[in-house]
Amino acid sequence: MDMSDVFPEECISETISFTCARDACRFSVVSTVFKSAADSDAVWEKFLPSDYREIISGSASPLLLTTNVSKKDLYLHLCHNPIIINNGTMSFAIEKESGKKCYMVGVRGLSFSCGDSQCWKWSSLQESRFCKVAELNYVWWLDVKGKIDTKILSPKTNYGAYLVFKLTESTSGFRTRPVKLGVYLEGIDNGERRNVYLDPPRNTPKLSQKRGDGWMEIEMGEFFNENGDNGMLICSVFYFKGLHTKRGLIVEGIELRPKDGK
Repeated sequence: MDMSDVFPEECISETISFTCARDACRFSVVSTVFKSAADSDAVWEKFLPSDYREIISGSASPLLLTTNVSKKDLYLHLCHNPIIINNGTMSFAIEKESGKKCYMVGVRGLSFSCGDSQCWKWSSLQESRFCKVAELNYVWWLDVKGKIDTKILSPKTNYGAYLVFKLTESTSGFRTRPVKLGVYLEGIDNGERRNVYLDPPRNTPKLSQKRGDGWMEIEMGEFFNENGDNGMLICSVFYFKGLHTKRGLIVEGIELRPKDGK
């Protein structure tokens, strides 16, 4: 006997809403009734973050809330099209499998220290989601930090932090000396850092990966967000090695997203 002959569509929708986006898509191919139930706004509203309306209304794309778009289409849109928030300093998206929040702090939201105000150049790149990126002209030492309040992250979630960058043809210095990457809570720095080469020398494992948007990324560390009450999370890129000049690094931002959809 077909379940749709026994249970009303509203009951099927309510049951599916306790699953996940992937399962809802699977249910939609079972039958016409299941497709109607699985694609309903009642189901996909549950998969969106509880504060999605507040986030979108304060973004550069508030019309997403007023246009006649289904909750399923909105969910999929936010998976593939990050929206700009916080006056252009951050972007927001959701992870496709879990619906959990993903954020990137753009260069206008990062702090840069290098001992010389001319060491970074601000420019625009068509492939960037932000209006500005930062290109390193030269530096003998650098300290780049991104901050994000843990209360805006999804709870019970293990996040990875990633430096999103490119190296230009004139890159120098990043092959001879590693940079130190770290993720820690403000005021609770245990000093743990990852020493990584952004442009690894021969016979050194390449830890960076190419992203689907044309940029490179390298993991800085991870953080488990329990309930979002841990204060500010700091993501740090640090280098200090005296007279070894570095140049040719373009930074788009620092991204935080769930690791393995968890």
